[in-house]
Amino acid sequence: MDAPEPSNRESLDDRLAPLAALAEPARRRLYEFVVRQAEPVGRDQAAAGVGVARHVAKFHLDRLVAGGLLDVEYRRPPGRGGPGAGRPAKLYRRSERTLEVSVPPRRYELVGRLLAAAVSEAERTGAPLAEAVAGAARAAGLEIGRAARQAAGRRASRAAVLAAGLESLSAEGFEPSADGTGVVLRNCPFDVLARDYTDLVCGLNLSFMTGLVAGLDRSDLTARLEPRPGMCCVRLAPEGRDTGGE
Repeated sequence: MDAPEPSNRESLDDRLAPLAALAEPARRRLYEFVVRQAEPVGRDQAAAGVGVARHVAKFHLDRLVAGGLLDVEYRRPPGRGGPGAGRPAKLYRRSERTLEVSVPPRRYELVGRLLAAAVSEAERTGAPLAEAVAGAARAAGLEIGRAARQAAGRRASRAAVLAAGLESLSAEGFEPSADGTGVVLRNCPFDVLARDYTDLVCGLNLSFMTGLVAGLDRSDLTARLEPRPGMCCVRLAPEGRDTGGE
């Protein structure tokens, strides 16, 4: 089974910066004006649309481009071309970048991709859906674990490999923390779903973490179901060691 493509998570600062740019009222109005239009718009049209001076519109529109919220294209007006037509106009349109910020982190896109991959696999092969969900989650965890191991370097120590794995888990919103009995995951990125569909989501998490451990090639660790209030239902513990979980 092909694993869903793992996400490359931006830092919280990277995600907050463009949103913070929209706190400026004129800039926010310009953004809202641009994204409501059926076609890309120029500075003059945007300035007139929100009632600001052209130089003000230019400043804010270019800041929105720098923040990744708008894209730019250059186009001559219809019917004008060839020598003497002048320079193409600079036009603004909504970028394809998607911004999502939640505190604590939530990753419903990830669980959605895993479930979509599982449904597709079940339809293609006739496998039971629960089996397909487990397979999709394990494959995604395996890919992320292998990428983390590769990032740690060929001669990395066990500790360095684990640190790379924890960084990947942090990027996915699990808020991992190593303690004397293994690794506790202090946040469930699928919190709302986990409350309503506990068995499904906890099983998916367990398969995901099992794949991650395999990808890290840390046979001394095992993923275990150990539900605790306010945390992920899975923890990583030394193989064969009783951590005292409920």
